[in-house]
Amino acid sequence: MRAIRTTARETLEYVDVPTPALGPGEAIVQIAHVALCGTDLHIWEDDYASELPLVQGHELSGTVVAVADDVFTLTIGDAVAIDPLISCGECRACRRGRSNVCPRLTVLGCYTDGGLVERIAVSADRLHRVPDDVPLDLAAVAEPASIALQAVSRGRASADDVVLVLGAGPIGLLATLALVDLGATVVVADVVADRLELARTFGAAKTVLVDAAETFPGHAGSITLRELTEGEGPDVVIEATGVPVSLENALRTVGAGGRVVQVGISTRPAAFPLNLLAFTEVDLLGSRNSTGLIPRALQLIAAYPAHVRELITHRFPAQDLDRAFRTMRDRDQRVGKILIEMPVS
Repeated sequence: MRAIRTTARETLEYVDVPTPALGPGEAIVQIAHVALCGTDLHIWEDDYASELPLVQGHELSGTVVAVADDVFTLTIGDAVAIDPLISCGECRACRRGRSNVCPRLTVLGCYTDGGLVERIAVSADRLHRVPDDVPLDLAAVAEPASIALQAVSRGRASADDVVLVLGAGPIGLLATLALVDLGATVVVADVVADRLELARTFGAAKTVLVDAAETFPGHAGSITLRELTEGEGPDVVIEATGVPVSLENALRTVGAGGRVVQVGISTRPAAFPLNLLAFTEVDLLGSRNSTGLIPRALQLIAAYPAHVRELITHRFPAQDLDRAFRTMRDRDQRVGKILIEMPVS
């Protein structure tokens, strides 16, 4: 069968690989769609902790075409979304239900070969049936939606909360959708006006256009938040940009006793006065991957399919994967989720 392998910086090869064998506890999935995210771009640019060569693709949907004899939860023909996380199941984190931060964690398409291939063998417990009313292309967004849900869960957000989301990229927008679904009041800040327009359609009560050259919250941001929180600051801030100064902004903005969730990823250091944490007992929380939230993500997609579809700004056949990556890093285009239509030929 055919696969797409990233062999070096910005270098793809379309190769023949063996058809996967069906092992105990596994199912074989014919891949239908692969969604791309910033991690994929970094791997393609050879700027990530992955070792090349690698078959990328971790945001995946497809159809079950074979099932091992010891698997009773799936049948041939099931539409599924794939949870790409593979944890050890034995370490302290795994034993405590935190398999998403397992020290020996691997991720399909990031650290081991993934879904840019015709078919893939996957442990059945990593496969989740797609609701009948969710098309397979939207099901590929379940993995990033689960990451947004993890951030919302880490922040312990509730219907009574005012939540500030910093960054209106796909994760920030999906977090906004999940928060609105909870009943929370959401303010979204970004440096791009078009993204904020989309955030309003996702249910944001207020949006703040941030001048990238200035420190948020600034005058307009302060007024917006004061209107909604009686001057006390939001209950939760979700930092979804990965920009170091944005974390400091989050800590300066959050209300006393509030929670700041860092879901945006960067290797750059952040600096802030320690008293921002101590004086008001702010909880600073990391958020990585998700703790088995793909099923909840599929429910969110089923409830808001039109919103999720708006996130998909580009579609490419698998043969144009190189062009998809180059589009992804083009700052002159508005790029949300890019969807790769499979199979490879």
